[in-house]
Amino acid sequence: MSRDLLLLLEHGFTDPAHPGERFICPDGAPIEGLLAGEPERAPRLDVKRLPFPRPRAEVAALLGEAHQGLPVLILGDAQAAPDDAQSANGRRFVTDTRRILDLLAQRHGFARVH
Repeated sequence: MSRDLLLLLEHGFTDPAHPGERFICPDGAPIEGLLAGEPERAPRLDVKRLPFPRPRAEVAALLGEAHQGLPVLILGDAQAAPDDAQSANGRRFVTDTRRILDLLAQRHGFARVH
């Protein structure tokens, strides 16, 4: 992959354990806010929003069955991966929301978290 890929849960997803309710991901919400606040920067990376139910085939195909949690920033090879990135299936990735926000600032010019 040459570009970074950010995978998030769809906004307003449903959970069969809570019929009739819609949800947002508490870990993805700050990232969504950053993307919404600087829409001109979003095209610098690939962003996909995925449904809530597991298995999440798209994530599993990239990182393996053990790494289906979202959000996840899968790092492209256009820039060096940070030392603290995890690795699976030959790909480097980050799952911590605060670290994703930091990397979006460093790698793509988004505003930094104060």
